[in-house]
Parts: sequence; C-alpha cells; structure tokens
Amino acid sequence: MKIAFIGGGNMATALIGGLVGKVAEPGNIHVVDVNADALQSLKDKFGVTTAAAIDGTVASCDVVVLAVKPQQLRDVVAILKPFIGAQLVLTIAAGIRIADISRWLDGHQAVVRAMPNTPALIGRGISGVAANQEVTTLQRAQADSILKAVGETLWVSAEDQLDAVTAISGSGPAYVFYFLEAMEKAAAELGLSPADGMQLAKATFEGATELARRSEEPVGTLRERVTSKGGTTYAALVSMEQSGVKDAIVTALKAAAARSKELGDEFGKA
Repeated sequence: MKIAFIGGGNMATALIGGLVGKVAEPGNIHVVDVNADALQSLKDKFGVTTAAAIDGTVASCDVVVLAVKPQQLRDVVAILKPFIGAQLVLTIAAGIRIADISRWLDGHQAVVRAMPNTPALIGRGISGVAANQEVTTLQRAQADSILKAVGETLWVSAEDQLDAVTAISGSGPAYVFYFLEAMEKAAAELGLSPADGMQLAKATFEGATELARRSEEPVGTLRERVTSKGGTTYAALVSMEQSGVKDAIVTALKAAAARSKELGDEFGKA
C-alpha cells in the first residue's frame, strides 16, 4: 500500500511511526508539508519520501491522509484535487464532514473520516471512524489498518457520532491530564512532593484503567468496591458529588461535542 500524508505534524508522525515496516515500507510513504525541518526530521527518522508541495507522487498513492488543521483543509483540498483519481481519502481533521470534502473534490466518494487521539504517539490511541456508503470493503480495510497501526479503532454507524467521539476520546487525554494536575496539586498541599504526588497519580490512573479494561464488571461496581461507607474514599466522593463534579464533566464533554459540530459548520461552508 502506498500512502501519502498531507501534513507532517504530531499525529501524522505518530501514524507514520506505526506504519513503517508493518503496514507499509518507508519508500511507500510520502509526506507533503511546507515545514522543511519537519520533513527532514521525518525523512531522517523513518526513511520516507518528502516534498514541500503536492505533486504527481500523491497521484500514484492508494491512500491520501489529510492531516492538516481544520481551518487549512479547504485550501489544501483545492490544491490536492487535480491529483485525486480512485484513491481513498482519509481525513483526520477535526469536525470537517465527509460530504464537504467530497464536494470540494468534485464529488469524489471514497472518503473516510477519523478522529484519533494523542496516545497514538505511543501506539496506545483509539480512533473513531466513519465512512460513506461508497467506500469499498477494501478501502475500509486500508483505513482500518492505517489507524490500527497506532491503537484501536471504533467504527460508528453514523458520521455525526464522531462529534461525540471527539468529545470523549479525541479531547479525552486532556481531561486525564487535567485530573492528574489536580491530584498533583492536592498531594503537594497534603505534604507530598510534586514528584511523589505525580508518581502516585500516574500509577493509580494506569492501574485503575487496566483493572477496568480487564474486568467484566461495570465501572460503577468497581467504584463501589473501593468505597466503604464512612471511609476515606466515601468522603472524597461525597465531596465531589456535593460539588457537582460528575455533572460538570458531562456538561464539559457536551460542550466539546458541540464545538466539534460548530467546526464542521464553520469550515465546511465554502
């Protein structure tokens, strides 16, 4: 499989790192970016081919991955359009809808939209994925193999569900880091060093997540098992409930989903 990446930023780098030698040979991965330093770094690290502008090499690829910012995508697609034939176009730009990309490409139908997240940088990401009905079984498999190179995939039945995916997993790592920051702050105020507090917080998150992954029980049941009435955990959870922490988190995630939809409305107009 020959793959072209339009954009060589962090997520593209993560995907390329997962693909090289597993899904595609370095010589079959082509990266286009205006940043010369980024291209040189990718070339040195992975042995991929690079270019500062979209050219005929892209036309010979089986899959074109759009890995640019949402606000840049319309202009990039306009340049890309003459080089698109039967390729699969895989977009990881937040919010921009398949129908708009297809329209910008004069009706090209082989478009898959994905929302990966930053743990892809260490091969532990998850991507929500949607495709229109015209994408073939082979092309779905191609998209899946690219995204699975850096983690799990979750195919959704309706594209608008990707707004929820963006809220839960796309933006999700930031929520975890936010909670870790709060635990570090609390540890310091309780007399531990920031380093010790962060060590405890990271290990706790990692262990609890792995326990939830391995367990067949609902996370609510796992939570209850740690919570003895009148105990320390109970005191913490009661405080959180009284402060409306759970409701605030739900509201925040709904705001992220709404913003994802707004991005599609805003940048998909033209």
